Amino acid sequence: MALTPTVLIDAYILVNAVVISDHGNKVEIPFSLEALEDTTFGQQWKSRVGGLKDAALGMTLFNDYTAANLDSQIFALFGTVVPFEIRPTSAARSATNPGYTGSVLVDSWKPVSGDVGKLVTVDVSWPTSGQVLRQVV
Repeated sequence: MALTPTVLIDAYILVNAVVISDHGNKVEIPFSLEALEDTTFGQQWKSRVGGLKDAALGMTLFNDYTAANLDSQIFALFGTVVPFEIRPTSAARSATNPGYTGSVLVDSWKPVSGDVGKLVTVDVSWPTSGQVLRQVV
């Protein structure tokens, strides 16, 4: 199988039906699984089974205080569960451009964060709520 590397230059970020790709420069969806030990007497090595799955939506965003823009949109979502979709590119979903969809709890927001003379960026990591799907259509 030949490797087809992807350069992430046109990621698609949708949060609560609003495309915010133009405010981001980093996005990730780390998946994890609880490793539950089921080792029994007589075994010489630990044995594990997979438990509950988990994920999060991580992003670095450039904040924007313009009316009806990023800061006001995300601030209004604080404390709520909203839908999201992430794709490697802004093109339509396909076998080579899957969309990862689900819901996240907007449990944090730093409206002002930065150093003197630097751009105001916001790093978030919002936990998912429920299943995350990989969709190609």
